Amino acid sequence: MSKPCWSWPKRIGAGLAALILLIAVAFPFLDAPPARLSLQQGVGPNPTLPAPAGGVLPTINIADATGWPDDAAPTPAPGLAVARFAAGLDHPRWLYVLPNGDVLVAESQAPQKPKDGIRSWIENRVMRAAGAAGRSAERISLLRDADGDGTAELRAPFLTGLRSPFGMALVGDTLYVANADSLVAYPYRAGATRIDAPPRKVADLPAGRNHHWTKSLVASPDGSRLYVGVGSNSNIADHGMDEERNRAAILEINPATGATRVFASGLRNPVGLAWNPAGGALWTAVNERDLLGSDLVPDYMTSVRPGGFYGWPWSYYGRHVDARVQPQRPDMVARAIKPDYALGPHTASLGLSFADGARLGPRFAQGAFVGQHGSWNRDPPSGYRVIFVPFAGPGPSGPPINVLSGFLRDGKALGRPVGVTVARDGALLVADDVGNTIWRVTAASTLAAR
Repeated sequence: MSKPCWSWPKRIGAGLAALILLIAVAFPFLDAPPARLSLQQGVGPNPTLPAPAGGVLPTINIADATGWPDDAAPTPAPGLAVARFAAGLDHPRWLYVLPNGDVLVAESQAPQKPKDGIRSWIENRVMRAAGAAGRSAERISLLRDADGDGTAELRAPFLTGLRSPFGMALVGDTLYVANADSLVAYPYRAGATRIDAPPRKVADLPAGRNHHWTKSLVASPDGSRLYVGVGSNSNIADHGMDEERNRAAILEINPATGATRVFASGLRNPVGLAWNPAGGALWTAVNERDLLGSDLVPDYMTSVRPGGFYGWPWSYYGRHVDARVQPQRPDMVARAIKPDYALGPHTASLGLSFADGARLGPRFAQGAFVGQHGSWNRDPPSGYRVIFVPFAGPGPSGPPINVLSGFLRDGKALGRPVGVTVARDGALLVADDVGNTIWRVTAASTLAAR
């Protein structure tokens, strides 16, 4: 079992770690050196993985979250157009499209954590600057565009009183919601704008410290199983492996009994979950570890093998050993599966949706959309965009294409994309939690025809 360790090369106490973080925020010139590689070198099936780079202090490069001016919007790719589908939301994180076209949006932030002295103060300062601190709305809202003009004219509180809700999945007439601490079920009636029935608990989910609190959710095609993405409770098992039970994993849950097993493990923070329509494999978008420098470690997307192990915490991107984790586990490293496709270091790739049903033109007909929330610890920053990774059958077939960019301008984060999904009409919907907006991306010719 790994002993508790901090993310810097040597073990240090929590108080000293907090002091180091405070100094890093106050004196950025002491940070680790900037990236030596281009972002593109950390993208694709065989990314460049340099030696870990350190400095006196870790890199902390936070883009202040400002939100969008009324007359501003992200920049769409040539041939695409973007408009507000809904605005004025409260930290919209995740999206789910119901069969009738209604859109559910989880308005959610991290659960409130017990105060832990200076360390909590510093973490809150960092998160607040990045637009990720505040009280959670604890709500799933329903958005409806009944007249088909591309804007939701109805917004209703669909479910309230939740606990940092995130993933959603409808199976028959049952809606499943993944809270930060539990998987729950509600009866669903088509066309309803609110559910008042009490939740039925299906299964507990790992909670507690909640270093990574989001719990993504997808149902198997036949609805017999539910899959929940659960992130690690630390960067690299900093608090010991006992706190990582059923974490850094995708859990498979029987909705009829609540029986839970680990479907795949060693995935530091598997957020996006989606089925590839070509071949039927489950794919996930994973946030990798921090504090190895601006060029390491690339986040990635990968098909998920049942029973597969992907390295965390002992190795990254296959069998590249992380020497900070003690004791070493060469037996586990030998089992580690190399991911399919790197998405760039520190991009915070969260949203994942295949293009099944998308109507954005032939360039975006086969592949996956990825919402990259954006870095807080890379110099220069990475992410802050929505990309499309083209596929040929079961796997990626080329470099990513920018779908939406311009979320980061002059060092300020006007928005940060998270969840992505394809609407019933073929438009791409993007949840922007800093901009408090759902963006709707269409083919420019479609918009012009309205």
